[in-house]
Amino acid sequence: MSIEAVRAVWSEPRVPEADGPRPRDWALVAVVVLAACVEAAVRDDLAWRVASLIVALTAAAVLPWRRLHPLAATATAVGIGSAVQLAALASDVRWEGLGTSLFILLLPYSLGRWGSGREILGGAGVFAIPVALSAIAGDPAGEVVGGVVIVLLAGSVGAGVRYQQISGREKLDSTRSRERAALARELHDTVAHHVSAIAVQAQAGRALAGTDPAAVADVLEVIEEQASRALEEMRSMVGALRETDQPDLAPQQGVHDIERLARGNGPGPRVTVELGGALDDLRPSVGAALYRIAQEAITNARRHAQHATGVTVRVVGADRCVQLTVDDDGHGGSSGSTHGFGVAGMAERTKLLGGTFSAGPRPDGGWNVTAVLPRRGTAR
Repeated sequence: MSIEAVRAVWSEPRVPEADGPRPRDWALVAVVVLAACVEAAVRDDLAWRVASLIVALTAAAVLPWRRLHPLAATATAVGIGSAVQLAALASDVRWEGLGTSLFILLLPYSLGRWGSGREILGGAGVFAIPVALSAIAGDPAGEVVGGVVIVLLAGSVGAGVRYQQISGREKLDSTRSRERAALARELHDTVAHHVSAIAVQAQAGRALAGTDPAAVADVLEVIEEQASRALEEMRSMVGALRETDQPDLAPQQGVHDIERLARGNGPGPRVTVELGGALDDLRPSVGAALYRIAQEAITNARRHAQHATGVTVRVVGADRCVQLTVDDDGHGGSSGSTHGFGVAGMAERTKLLGGTFSAGPRPDGGWNVTAVLPRRGTAR
């Protein structure tokens, strides 16, 4: 291993979500203790029976803390075993320990999965001790090399799981950031519309000031309304804005554009759109969010719903909120996952506008997506 690789491992931080003992850890300890006691009682070829049982029980006792303190747990378990191995070597006794002690492979896995770079390298040094003692004791080279390979494999599996979760978390954060940026662009377009209306009305008021003073009051009322709405949209935009890329110049879609999603049905389930209730005076940001959520839900259904023949999109406007539901009739699977990035994006967009979101399987089969947004679309 090169110096640069060692430095990279050395600087690796610990996994932040590591936790302490769980109920299943104590269940594992109970199973290991029972298996070790039974093996120690029935094996006739076991050298140093009591010492072997003590090594197994000690290693089992530290398992619940393998996530919080992987290096300490490894040093304790392997250290006890190495001490007995060294004593056996000094006494010219061939000591192998209990077969139950294979559960100790959870420790290199935990080092790779939860430990910092310093703990991983320290754990490698700890495991080198019994390997060296086995070589000194004259164990076959194949067994020594095989043991090293198994330990490295366990650690590699832990590291693979670790970096897979890190990659998934980064993708999820990226999805949320894209939704914030898209919403910010849409809010920017809305604010620009209001400001343009204010400018036009101000010009009209200046033109009417000399000929029809009474009409100026109406113009000022329109300006006040447009300015208030622009201010609220600006506040929403500030709450949702994150680092963004170049603005998207495509026209902003609204709630009535959802009907277009049912047109030109190609391969996959047929899409049906139903619009009802008061939908004419929705905030542009709310209409755009409803369109994006419906679009993403339909895409998920077409990609993931197994044996689905239809997708139904319903949008119902009420006095204070508007509800969007997307249902498919798939069987044997779902159109998404509560951990999927598409679902995460829909949930993030709904949350930013102060709404509620849910996605999950329907009782009668298929998948349901429901988003409820306030008509005013006040971002959190």
